[in-house]
Amino acid sequence: MTTATASISSRIEPHVMRVAIVVVLGSIMSVLDTTIVNVALDTLGKDLHSPLADIQWVVTGYLLALAAIIPVTGWAARRFGPRNLYIVSLAVFTAGSALCALAWSTESLVAFRVLQGVGGGMTLPIGQMILARAAGPQQMGRVMSIVGVPTVLAPVLGPALGGLLLEHFGWQWIFLINVPVGIVAVSLALRLLPRDTAADLDRTVGLDVVGLALLAPGLSILTYGLAEAGTASSLGSPSVVVPVLAGLALVAAFVVRARGIASPLLDVRLFANRGFAAASATTFALGAALFGSMILMPLYFQTVRLESAVATGLLLAPQGLGVGAAMFISGRLTDRHGGGPVAVLGVMITTVATLPFVFIGASTSFLFIAAAMVVRGIGIGMAFMPAMTAAFAVLRPDQLPDATPQLNVVQRVGGSIGTAVLAVVLQHQTRGARSAADAAAGFGHTYWAVLGITALAVVPALYLVVVERRARAAQAFAGLESEARAGLGEAQVLEAAAL
Repeated sequence: MTTATASISSRIEPHVMRVAIVVVLGSIMSVLDTTIVNVALDTLGKDLHSPLADIQWVVTGYLLALAAIIPVTGWAARRFGPRNLYIVSLAVFTAGSALCALAWSTESLVAFRVLQGVGGGMTLPIGQMILARAAGPQQMGRVMSIVGVPTVLAPVLGPALGGLLLEHFGWQWIFLINVPVGIVAVSLALRLLPRDTAADLDRTVGLDVVGLALLAPGLSILTYGLAEAGTASSLGSPSVVVPVLAGLALVAAFVVRARGIASPLLDVRLFANRGFAAASATTFALGAALFGSMILMPLYFQTVRLESAVATGLLLAPQGLGVGAAMFISGRLTDRHGGGPVAVLGVMITTVATLPFVFIGASTSFLFIAAAMVVRGIGIGMAFMPAMTAAFAVLRPDQLPDATPQLNVVQRVGGSIGTAVLAVVLQHQTRGARSAADAAAGFGHTYWAVLGITALAVVPALYLVVVERRARAAQAFAGLESEARAGLGEAQVLEAAAL
């Protein structure tokens, strides 16, 4: 291959880039809203005259809606078409954002946040599905790295943006800022996204209503129980144990039923594919380590170092910069070497870069923390999307509508569990702290749990390398075999013509 040809093949096609822009706009709104409200809970409680125990549902309700709606996206994409569904989800999210800004009570705000979550929960998996189809296997790594930037970057920048909006405009603008972005995203989607074709639709497959009745409440109740773990007196409290067991029972019932029917809400049979199972385990552990640990550094900066919300957000920026830089690099590495090896490298970097936080103190240099966060961000950026890309590489194209939402559910559940576990660990480690040094030591001890969760991703990531290489080798062999058959047929035709 010539240099010019290699350069052309390394570029992302213009039509794919246009699709990526639309998907990124939708993704960044959805992901940003998972954390941007965190810095406003105290202000919301005062303005709406609600205690923290009630106002926390502004965050929890959104996360529950995300977890509940994602499993429906596979069926809905087949029924209504990915493009149509994506545009509707953007419109619902934008409308929910406007209504949140008009909320007059805690109850109304929570209800509108749920509406936001219904729209936001569909934008990311459907956007990834559209982008995967537009890009094809040759450019999958690069385009997935682009759409992955808001997935990891937006939660880091959310607290800083939330703090700025609170200080200068009021809490309503935390939601209103989504409205102009949503309008632009809908307009661009109408113009730039490829129209759905007959091949994209399958109206013969009905919605698995029973599966939805099992899985959506199961995930919601499980998430509720895990959220309660942070405020309950102990992990054995009925407010934690009962919903967790009930949620697990409903999810288990869904799995048993899904294995025995033709068209389940989520095709759990995909986990029989070892590559997909390994990618799912890696995504789960990374989701727990990333989203769970995101509650630690903001609290450290605010409670130990007494920094403001805006300053805290800015202090978190180095990790986001590392993530952003690594995501683009990892895309090219993934296209060249496969997602598995890149994911392994990213997980190992993330694990090693977590060690400095274990020894964090009350006066640790901000420069040292920033450097460690940059390296950790690089590791996260090199692990997240390559693992998902490797999962897509070992599946058939017709399996993508089920695989995409499943990986997102796994990521969200991992994040929820990681957040709940680390909140409980932090609560116990900092209980009774009498000084900033004691509190800082509690954060350091909690990071041992982060280190362990991150290290859990190493084993499935290593296995993913093996499975992905086998899958790619099988695909290459099938391609050579097809070419050989085509060549044999041509030779036979020439021989017949000569006779």
